[in-house]
Order: sequence, then C-alpha cells, then structure tokens
Amino acid sequence: MNSTVTVKYQTTIPKSVRDHLGISVNDALEWIVEKGKVVVSPVHDHFLKHKGSVKVGAGDIPADISLARESQLEKYR
Repeated sequence: MNSTVTVKYQTTIPKSVRDHLGISVNDALEWIVEKGKVVVSPVHDHFLKHKGSVKVGAGDIPADISLARESQLEKYR
C-alpha cells in the first residue's frame, strides 16, 4: 500500500489502515524511526473521559495571586 507525500509533507492514511487501527479525525499519531524504517502508531489517550469529573469553583483570583507572590517571597527570606 502506498501514499504520496505532498509539497507540505502531508500524506493520506489509506482507509483500510484507518479502519484497522481505529484512527479518526483529530487523533494523534506517534512516529518512531527504527532501523531506517518509520513505525506509525495511533495514540489513544482516554484522559478526556474524565472531563467534568472534578468540580471546581470560580476561585478568588486576587487572593490566589497574592498567595503565589507570598510563596515566591518565602524563597528569599
């Protein structure tokens, strides 16, 4: 199976490969060079399934900035 590299160094992943590896739009790919060959693997990070599971409030930005500044000053005291 072949694909062509464009002038922008882009290529198309053949449909049979996409289907076999479960690759879809916006998926990340990892490229590794091994002994003169390229190994391309899909990166399946499922961390986004936890989105919204930690509830946080709006916070107090001025107080947070003040606390950060104080903690930085402690290094020099």
